[in-house]
Amino acid sequence: MSSSGRMAVSIPQIRKKYSGKTAGSRQLIVNHGLDILRNLLLALFLLRITRKTIVQLRGYGVFGSIKVLYKDVYRRLYALFLQLPFVQAKVRADVTKAITELENKLVPSGPGVTNFTALPATGWTPEQIRTELEKLGEMKHTRWEDGRVSGAVYHGGAELSDLQTEAFKRFGVSNPIHPDVFPGVRKMEAEVVAMTLGLFNAPETGAGVTTSGGTESILMAVLSARQKAYHERGVREPEMILPNTAHTAFRKAGEYFKIKIHLVPCPEPSYRVHIPTVSRLINANTILLVGSAPNFPHGIVDDIPALSRLAVKNKLPLHVDCCLGSFVIAFLAKSGFPSPDFDFKVPGVTSISADTHKYGFAPKGNSVVLYRTAELRKYQYYVCPEWSGGVYASPNMAGSRPGALIAGCWASLMRMGEDGYIDTCLKIVGAAQKIEDAIRTSDKLKHSITVIGKPMVSVVAFRAAPNSKTPSLAVDIYDIADGMSAKGWHLNALQDPAAIHIAVTIPIVRAVDQLLQDLEEVVEACKGHASSSKGSAAALYGVAGSIPDKSIVRDLANGFLDTLYKT
Repeated sequence: MSSSGRMAVSIPQIRKKYSGKTAGSRQLIVNHGLDILRNLLLALFLLRITRKTIVQLRGYGVFGSIKVLYKDVYRRLYALFLQLPFVQAKVRADVTKAITELENKLVPSGPGVTNFTALPATGWTPEQIRTELEKLGEMKHTRWEDGRVSGAVYHGGAELSDLQTEAFKRFGVSNPIHPDVFPGVRKMEAEVVAMTLGLFNAPETGAGVTTSGGTESILMAVLSARQKAYHERGVREPEMILPNTAHTAFRKAGEYFKIKIHLVPCPEPSYRVHIPTVSRLINANTILLVGSAPNFPHGIVDDIPALSRLAVKNKLPLHVDCCLGSFVIAFLAKSGFPSPDFDFKVPGVTSISADTHKYGFAPKGNSVVLYRTAELRKYQYYVCPEWSGGVYASPNMAGSRPGALIAGCWASLMRMGEDGYIDTCLKIVGAAQKIEDAIRTSDKLKHSITVIGKPMVSVVAFRAAPNSKTPSLAVDIYDIADGMSAKGWHLNALQDPAAIHIAVTIPIVRAVDQLLQDLEEVVEACKGHASSSKGSAAALYGVAGSIPDKSIVRDLANGFLDTLYKT
């Protein structure tokens, strides 16, 4: 004890005492920081859930959201039911049987059929190859040449085919990836884009790219919109709003590019996209609005001006899919038909897809995607500046591309000219109107089937008329599809709603009277009863429409795709 009477404390003791307190304070600070971080993450999670809930309720409403939730729960429960061992065994057996029947139908076999699964030891002579090509061309098929196929073959005539063959022969080795080696192909591609831009009233800033078909054109437009939103607005969870009748290529793009899809109903009687629902679904993650001119299922043109107003108001891109209408809808006005507002004249339209290989009559494998500005087009480009093989730049999905197809497209457009496309527009739309008028006015048809909406271009869709009060006139639309197949017609069966459509082509124009006569006979035979033995259309779409979980339908579709590559 010191002279002052106070206890003496050594320096090490003081250091030990306060260092203990400092360590405890540090631990308290760390724990407090962890609490704050945990609470912040929880708040962000709750904010995210709240935002998604608000967007869902705003877009679909309370009852609509409950309906969506009910369907999702029901589908998941049904999927679990299908996983039960005894159910799964039955399903697998039925799917295997269906795929086997499909293979027997599609894959040729038996006497006279030779499958070539390995290279010949000695190369064939030209005469041998020509003989085999002739046999392949004469294989039994639905006679599109006689106009018995809806869509599928957009044939511009024998003379145009011969011209395309000459173009292919001259440019068969060409590849647009080497524009210095094949300058003619580069020139033709640029001119095809320029001509198509002009048809769809693009401004001077307009730009475009040729593609392999409508699906790639749509994929590129969606990719461009996604990249634009990512770079300009920082959108990391992109969403796209489209009519439920829009081409499935948009859903494909959503799956490929990880974009959430909002499907908007197209209610009766117009069957056009419901604009108020589109408006409610727009949010900060929306990257693209979509309309069709016309859509594939029903041939209906969506209200593009109304979509345009939403796009302009919310500063969003608007894509109009004209793949099917292409060179028919572009010539409606010049042919004297009513023409909707659908192209770049509508201010909110920022991109358009148009198939030159449909009503442009170019060889298969040709389409164009168009943009209001070249700046929008750049978002679909792929550029790799650091590859060891050199700087790589590609305008679309493909690297190498067949210049011969571009040459065939250019030759087709130049041969047809405005007068040729006006003439075909008159014939095609005239035939479509004849089919529509017959369904609406024929005593044998009008009480049993009814036209969907008001088609304006080349597609007419019809469904079974409601006949609850006159069951003797009722028909099953899929029985009609199978009945027309039995008569040698290949028409398109639809679902949601169950329907059939006819996409008029030049060959169909020549066969339209026979088509209507056969349709009347089939409808008469189907009135008042549904067949007990379901044909292919009834069986497929009956299954697809009745099962909430689509895994079985996917298995069937996968089996169909696998069958395409069997020998």
